[in-house]
Amino acid sequence: MQLVIERGELLRALGHVTSVVERRTTIPILSNVLLKASDRALQFKATDLEREVSDAAPADVSKPGAVTVPAHMLHDIVRKLPDGAQVELKRDPEKERLTLRSGHSHFHLQTLAPEDFPDLAAGEFAHTFAIAAKDLRRLIDKTRFAISTEETRYYLNGIYLHTAQRGKDQTLRAVATDGHRLAQAELPAPRGSDGMPGVILPRKTVHELHRLIEDSADNVSVAISPAKARFEIGTITLTSKLIDGTFPDYARVIPRANDKKLKVSNAEFVSAVDRVSTIASERGRAVKLNITGDKLVLSVNNPEGGSATEEIGAEYDSTPLEIGFNARYLLDIASQLESATAQFQLADPGSPTMVKDESDEGALYVLMPMRV
Repeated sequence: MQLVIERGELLRALGHVTSVVERRTTIPILSNVLLKASDRALQFKATDLEREVSDAAPADVSKPGAVTVPAHMLHDIVRKLPDGAQVELKRDPEKERLTLRSGHSHFHLQTLAPEDFPDLAAGEFAHTFAIAAKDLRRLIDKTRFAISTEETRYYLNGIYLHTAQRGKDQTLRAVATDGHRLAQAELPAPRGSDGMPGVILPRKTVHELHRLIEDSADNVSVAISPAKARFEIGTITLTSKLIDGTFPDYARVIPRANDKKLKVSNAEFVSAVDRVSTIASERGRAVKLNITGDKLVLSVNNPEGGSATEEIGAEYDSTPLEIGFNARYLLDIASQLESATAQFQLADPGSPTMVKDESDEGALYVLMPMRV
């Protein structure tokens, strides 16, 4: 293998794939990136056996071939080369090394056989559809904060992506919950998604996908099978195994009869919660909401640190109510609301509360109360 590639193109592609490479692994080849040169392009692939990311960049290929080299080391070398530099990569099969030349810089990297590199992308994908990157990013943004990190309930360690019915319309819905809060977002079902199996995208895959589509204006091609999901964003392909488990019947925890409605300015509410929670203990983080008529009083009482109260205006026409919540959970949910007004639908101090976004009918949040 021998080729010349521009440093910026090499760095861009390496940046996309090396993020899935573990710094420490017991399987040496998983520390490497697979480089494959052919047809005026250099293809890149990296994996941790759960996720695989591939990309391609234009290159002047004089000898096709393939090699695997330490991913993070190669990325660091290329990152430190000057902008606009031309980089020559040449494999020396006799010494089992890759030579990198750029200007007066020369590096020799140890290699492993490309034939031993695992392939995660193989297999059939029964359902394929396209979705705008901004729409997929929105589904992730509005739900990923509620993904559980508790490994014992592994089936909650991701986003449940599935098709659902809302009235007469079919939607593509994302749901995440950690047992304390639930986040749901949806959009009109893309053509081709009808009948797809409900899948649980692992937490690491969700964060990796969000990173790859963060600045993309392209459509994302999504392919789903019962065991894997594949996302194509331009030249980048992310393939991931799915969580093998059953997501709980989340509809059962969404309250349907909460008849007490509270409306507050979202900006005022966020600022007030943030201020009074300064005094809360790190372990409890509890803030009490005292709701009466046209005012909402937020209070925190920390025996070790003191107390705090703040009053803001509100719209509320039911019987007075005192209810407590985890301050961080309140802020996580409030930060997702697009409307200027936050709408809470409450029942009693011991029942889950629903938070709606007036600007987005497809988004809803459920929050379990705390004792305060």
